[in-house]
Amino acid sequence: MPRDPQVLIYVGIKHSVIAMDDRTGAQVWVANLRGSDFVTLLWDGEALIAGNQGEVWRLDPQTGAVIWHNALKGMGRGVISLASGRHATTVSDTDSAAAKRRRDQAAASSSAAAATAAAAS
Repeated sequence: MPRDPQVLIYVGIKHSVIAMDDRTGAQVWVANLRGSDFVTLLWDGEALIAGNQGEVWRLDPQTGAVIWHNALKGMGRGVISLASGRHATTVSDTDSAAAKRRRDQAAASSSAAAATAAAAS
């Protein structure tokens, strides 16, 4: 059976975002941002957004590469709050989708086996 894809945990600390393997805790990548110690993070199931001292970055969730950066000129250097209109995929959503795929595959296999048996009769 193939191994599940790596799941990452994202940590914002000391003007950096760190991705860690959720199974081992090993650091996978680090993205260094400008600014202060406090880093706000938002993961919405697709986008990884980091906010720090009045600036916002979108990072590639698998590599930490900066996709875009907005300095929010004229808005000040305060703490950032983040929100997204996108629905984040939850573990239960992922589990449900995987269970549905397994049921669909089992149904397709049963149909194929029934068709083969009927043809052999």
